[in-house]
Amino acid sequence: MGLEEDGGTAGKDGVRGGAGEEPATKETVAERSGEEGGEGDGKQSLEGQDEGEEADDVEDEERLDLGPRLTLKHQLEMDKEDESLRRWKEKLLGSLDLASVGEKLEPEVKILSLSILSPGRPDITLAIPSVPSSKRSWFTLKEGCHYRLKFSFSVSHNIVSGLRYTNSVWKAGVKVDSTKEMLGTFSPRQEPYVWELPEETTPSGIFARGSYSARSKFVDDDGKSHLEINYTFEIRKEWPTSASS
Repeated sequence: MGLEEDGGTAGKDGVRGGAGEEPATKETVAERSGEEGGEGDGKQSLEGQDEGEEADDVEDEERLDLGPRLTLKHQLEMDKEDESLRRWKEKLLGSLDLASVGEKLEPEVKILSLSILSPGRPDITLAIPSVPSSKRSWFTLKEGCHYRLKFSFSVSHNIVSGLRYTNSVWKAGVKVDSTKEMLGTFSPRQEPYVWELPEETTPSGIFARGSYSARSKFVDDDGKSHLEINYTFEIRKEWPTSASS
């Protein structure tokens, strides 16, 4: 669920700045202008260059016409008598299950199961809530334990591009962890996909114990959310007596 003991979350989103190089850039532009007040002219030159690049980008976007979007089933039926094109489509799509290809344009992703795996412990099967938000504790983990999240999902109708899993965790209203895991691109098929996230370790110590709130999401490149769950969980000194807790 993305709760690391070493607190290294901030490093994931770190951004290095390059502001220290800006004066040298202005001086170089001013020297090339060969006029008085070269620094001001340099700024104008840079601004004009940026505007020109932006205009070129806009023109490129206007010239780029991808045509109407078609369903995957329609694309598969197009030119099906062309043997070379048929082989190219098979190579591109791999073992595509035609039974899972429908008439809908948008892909449909269903998260079928969620479970937590910890060495030496029974798997914790998580019931996907019908209500996306719940105040009841979803599960309990022992402090300092190793665990990983496992889930299965199905894809139908069309290819889903850039499916990713995100998870954010808060304790007492303060964000303590954030995880982003790119899963990839998946074609429709009847057999579910099964995925396991990298192993993580829960924090330990008296201040790590207690109740946490979290939000998990499965989102694709188009920004469509296929599942969003707001939940709470607990970290205790020992495992609960019931494996399902």
